[in-house]
Amino acid sequence: MNLTFENRVALVTGAGRGIGRAIAESLAKEGVTVICVSRSASSCGEAADAICAAGGKAVAKAVDVANGPEVAKACEELLAEYGNIDILVNNAGITKDNLLFRMTEDDWQSVIDTNLNSVFHWVKGLARPMTRKRRGRVINITSVSGIMGNAGQTNYSSAKAGMIGFTKSLARELASRSITVNAVAPGFIKTDMTSALADNALDMILPQIPLKRMGEASDIANMVTYLASDQANYITGQVFTVDGGMAM
Repeated sequence: MNLTFENRVALVTGAGRGIGRAIAESLAKEGVTVICVSRSASSCGEAADAICAAGGKAVAKAVDVANGPEVAKACEELLAEYGNIDILVNNAGITKDNLLFRMTEDDWQSVIDTNLNSVFHWVKGLARPMTRKRRGRVINITSVSGIMGNAGQTNYSSAKAGMIGFTKSLARELASRSITVNAVAPGFIKTDMTSALADNALDMILPQIPLKRMGEASDIANMVTYLASDQANYITGQVFTVDGGMAM
């Protein structure tokens, strides 16, 4: 299937590495101009440089997604430059795992601010021009942890479950303007985040995955790229698990 993208601009948060970078690279291969966002100027800069070196179009934008005023300022600057962001991919996320009784308030709040509140800030700042143009895509990267729950991740699972509710509600609000809003829920994907898992943790995880292996960042990027394309015009308010069958 040849996906259709014409003069599209995408913004991908958490694009400096892992799943976010794979999404940015996949969209760029389809001719989309990609704004790579991360808190670190060096990481998003490296991602944008790699895309440009491969013949794509990308720029870097260093933004702390957990900081509402900083996101609002970035949105104003980007809309002044591009006029409209056609595709918004909310991927940025962190973990601060611990059992609830050992979890600090900062552990809780920083994960909620980065993983969930950031979605509110970016959509608030970028979706209105989509409504005027009557075209747009919002794709939120949630997690199977937000569907199934996971011990030691009450903060992370709460944020990711919140993203699912946000996705469904926003999809209903924006559908009349032909804007689709969907979520993708990765399972265990090979990234820097999961590479920190101990071998005994992996021994416990793999038996829970029917395909008996971890996924690749490209598996998520492929789903996101399809949902961002014109071929996905009639899909909205859905959560797509890409998890090797873990949450079936």
